[in-house]
Amino acid sequence: MNASDRTPADLLRSALAADPARPLVTFYDDATGERVELSVATVANWVAKTANLLQGDLAAEPGDRLALLLPAHWQSAVWLLACSSVGVCAEIGGDPAGADLVVSGPSTLEAARACSGERVALALRPLGGRFPEPPAGFVDYAAEVPGQGDRFTPFAPVDPDAPALAVPGAELTGAELVERARADAETLGLLPGSRLLSGRPYDSWEGVSTGLYAPLAAGGSVVLCRNLDRLSEEDLEKRIEAEKVTVCVIET
Repeated sequence: MNASDRTPADLLRSALAADPARPLVTFYDDATGERVELSVATVANWVAKTANLLQGDLAAEPGDRLALLLPAHWQSAVWLLACSSVGVCAEIGGDPAGADLVVSGPSTLEAARACSGERVALALRPLGGRFPEPPAGFVDYAAEVPGQGDRFTPFAPVDPDAPALAVPGAELTGAELVERARADAETLGLLPGSRLLSGRPYDSWEGVSTGLYAPLAAGGSVVLCRNLDRLSEEDLEKRIEAEKVTVCVIET
């Protein structure tokens, strides 16, 4: 986006300034039939609300470690960018027992209970719905985030040279993350306006890069597909055409 961008939060701000109305994340869950499309402005609003929840209600500070136990999902992308906005290091699949906070989906709640700090649970229901009954010991994200502010200002400036993301086998600062995302975008041939379809899970650098960071760095967008293996080849071809996809990374 801009040469001066040094954190994922910077990339999002540049995307918002360039074209807030364009799509940024289009999410499919082929196990449930869910489809949701979020513009840059909508993602930025969710990120601001989540960052306010993280910094305010959950008292997270720069340098804290957050174990992110979520699948490839549009709300996972929001949490990754919110962590960057606050200066919290997001640990993909991190150990809850060693983290300051944990954010969990419905299938990892028992593991998440090992965290002695704040615990947040996401139901991952269509339209960002709440749990029918909030899990004991957890903040229900969908219940708490709507009331948060639509604008976010960090209490302290985020250091681009501080740890921002931990994935299996690597820990990256914000600046390193942006650099790798730009390199991946170039390798994939992404340009402003490109539409990348990704079927990779959010369990590695490759997954979160193709599923968020590389399209964001290029000024493009992602069609993020969960449970893509349930889709027939014919239906996948129809999706690629309907979504105007220009680059595919479809391994699941």
